[in-house]
Amino acid sequence: MQQYDNFIGGEWVKGSSYFQNVNPSDVTDVVGDYAEASAEDVAAAVKAAVEALPEWASSTPQQRFQVLDAVGAEILARKEELGRLLSREEGKILAEGMGEVVRAGQIFKFFAGEALRLAGEHVPSVRPGVEVNVLREPVGVVGLITPWNFPIAIPAWKIAPALAYGNTVVLKPSEKAPASAWALTEMLSRADLPAGAFNLVMGQGQKVGEPLVTHPDVAAVSFTGSFAVGQRVAAACVQRQARVQLEMGGKNPLVVLDDADLDVAVACAINGAFYSTGQRCTASSRLIVTESIHDRFVERMVAHMQRLRVGDALDETTDIGPVIDEAQMSKNMHYIELAEKEGARRVFGGGRLQLDKNGYYMSPALFVDTTNDMRINREEVFGPVACVIRVRDYEEALAVANDTRFGLSAGICTTSLKHAHDFRQRVRAGLVMVNLPTAGVDYHVPFGGMKGSSYGPREQGAHAREFYTQIKTCYTKFA
Repeated sequence: MQQYDNFIGGEWVKGSSYFQNVNPSDVTDVVGDYAEASAEDVAAAVKAAVEALPEWASSTPQQRFQVLDAVGAEILARKEELGRLLSREEGKILAEGMGEVVRAGQIFKFFAGEALRLAGEHVPSVRPGVEVNVLREPVGVVGLITPWNFPIAIPAWKIAPALAYGNTVVLKPSEKAPASAWALTEMLSRADLPAGAFNLVMGQGQKVGEPLVTHPDVAAVSFTGSFAVGQRVAAACVQRQARVQLEMGGKNPLVVLDDADLDVAVACAINGAFYSTGQRCTASSRLIVTESIHDRFVERMVAHMQRLRVGDALDETTDIGPVIDEAQMSKNMHYIELAEKEGARRVFGGGRLQLDKNGYYMSPALFVDTTNDMRINREEVFGPVACVIRVRDYEEALAVANDTRFGLSAGICTTSLKHAHDFRQRVRAGLVMVNLPTAGVDYHVPFGGMKGSSYGPREQGAHAREFYTQIKTCYTKFA
């Protein structure tokens, strides 16, 4: 079995131990053995990033453009190979795996352009004979902690802006799906970066993530993961006055009104709730449906779900791949049992499937007769489980949509311009979709939520500079 090492200070560094990356579609298929970093490895990576910072921070926009553009071009050229690797390690179907790889390549190319577009401000002073220049400079060493559900796109949308704005990086990807991040690191290892400008340390959060978050030389931490871990990351960063950016999930509503196009509404719900096995922070887990259309909507949902094919992510006929691992499968089953104990009625799916290959397969689940105060509608499951909530009218639908501690994505299906406009204004979410699935965003615009979903400046697009740069205001008096 091939071993994959950490990357520290421009060198591949062996681990004292290695962990297996297993294909969730077939647990007998081991993708590779990946190096487990130690606290000492993390310290060495941060030290290398500190030493590389002066050179990379003073690099020209053209140098940064060339590095990021070259990596982006290579990602796009290898989309089929990398997409297959991603689907093999994470369980996304091939079309989704390749789509995510393309997005990662587009992100690198976008931020290659941003490296050239970064500008400050020249403003007149209120005092005669004085000029004022407002400059943007790198923050310093940035620690990036990424999840398993988007194993190349999320690392890309953190790494690319960090490097574009002159920071140096230490990346810790999820130990559940490190292969895509390792492949991205291998590309960066051949880029024209100073040794230490980019570093990769792999392993578990307690062993690797914690020493990265608490290191005094890490000036900023960008984290995507669970709400509970995000709170601990924020507390550790604030305690030492480091910048912190958090993306922590959602309990996203899709409102379906009486006047909705039913075909559009069902397509949005199926895509948002069940594609990518529901393992998206933007998934539609709460389907809020007005009573006049409720029964027809549920009937259409069940009919569509019966046609979905669950299977091996590498099989091109598969619609929904496996759950990531046994721990997530157990969590999904726990919430299905809990929902039924709370009084929800399961109208489709929710069982573990035994297929030809030994993988973590489950049938997507749909519940009805649920209320918004049930735990199944309050807590993020992170699996292919959706609940229908019956409401009287638009106002009740909006109130239910907003009644959550999260606020990442929210959608509405309606043909009413009045309701669409009002929903965009009044819903408490960072992403709002009208007649579109709650999952699925562009790479060149801001991404992030409100309330418990996000903390700190937005990710992606030109707004990423708010996190990855710091402002310096310079005054000059001319004699």
